Amino acid sequence: MTRDPSADSRISAEDIRRRKGGVPIVCLTAYTYPIARLLDPHVDLLLVGDSVAMVLHGHATTLGASLEMMIAHGQAVMRGSARACVVVDMPAGSYEASPAQAVAAARRIVKETGCQAVKLEGGVDMASRIAAIVTEGIPVMGHIGLQPQSVEKDGGYRIKGRTQDNIAALLSDAEAVEEAGAFSVVIEGTMEAVAAKLTRHISIPTIGIGASADCDGQILVIDDMVGMTVDRVPKFVKEYADLRGVIADAAARYAAEVRNRAFPGPDHVFTTASAKDKT
Repeated sequence: MTRDPSADSRISAEDIRRRKGGVPIVCLTAYTYPIARLLDPHVDLLLVGDSVAMVLHGHATTLGASLEMMIAHGQAVMRGSARACVVVDMPAGSYEASPAQAVAAARRIVKETGCQAVKLEGGVDMASRIAAIVTEGIPVMGHIGLQPQSVEKDGGYRIKGRTQDNIAALLSDAEAVEEAGAFSVVIEGTMEAVAAKLTRHISIPTIGIGASADCDGQILVIDDMVGMTVDRVPKFVKEYADLRGVIADAAARYAAEVRNRAFPGPDHVFTTASAKDKT
């Protein structure tokens, strides 16, 4: 059954902004209706991340995400959540060309999903896009540090904040995102001390992933967090469950019972015209 979210009960982007320096903000990615329903009571923010291209669609990088893909998954998550602030990633190619392109894409995402905010990657280079979207009344979450949409340009997943020049660039990026009007910013794949410094340096909440416990909040990809990742698990991930093992075991037991004709059994077939069988 589809949930009927109440605008009065849902956490807003402004609510998240006001959490700076307070109780850490709990964030997870979500891509589907059932996962959104399960996570919604426990988190402050659900991110419909472009990581969906890798996690659910099998692409090698997040560059496989399209605007249509993000909107479809955003709609599913909104149907499944009633409380959390829902943020939808703007995929690569939907905002970089110009502020006008960014505004058009952000408008479409919000109109077609009903989400509370959008997220885009970049600092100084994308500040004009953030400002343009915010001017339209659409809240924006920034994303600095390791930027998955730039992984090909960067030559791989490279941890940020290892050199003084890079630290200075990160500080400039954080300031630019803040000044452009973002309500929060993800810091990904950044040296711990540098992420902590960035958190102290700006007035909007920082959301860490492979960053620092000093960030104002934390986010993980849900499939990583519950042990569903089938390839390499990043260093910064803590697995709180082992669904790989649970699902593999269930599939193995099912296969054995089918081959042995143990399934379906008497409880799983229709043998009478009882009221139960008719439903």
